[in-house]
Amino acid sequence: MEQENIRIIFRSEEFNEFFESLPQKVRDKFEYVFLVVQRVYNISTKFIKHLDNTELYEMRVSVGTNEYRSVLLAIDHTNVIEAKRIILLNGFLKKSSKDYKKQIEVAHKILEKLKS
Repeated sequence: MEQENIRIIFRSEEFNEFFESLPQKVRDKFEYVFLVVQRVYNISTKFIKHLDNTELYEMRVSVGTNEYRSVLLAIDHTNVIEAKRIILLNGFLKKSSKDYKKQIEVAHKILEKLKS
């Protein structure tokens, strides 16, 4: 029996460019996390975590010692768990916690572009 999707995931051009640049093994892991996000109501913080002092969340993908992150927005609810639609804005390979400030700025620029 096929499981129903709870959420729809949209992707920005910027996220797609990042995704297409990844090795197949990493893309496969992202696809797995996409399925979890689409089908599991109460998503573990292993996969999705709120970014402090923002309306944004991060999708977390670990492959070996590499930590990949995607900044996302819950489109139709302030809480990603209640959301039916989310958009992946941008992605990056996390090297340090300093990466977040820059990536959040990038995500906000993408949002502004999408709104116009």
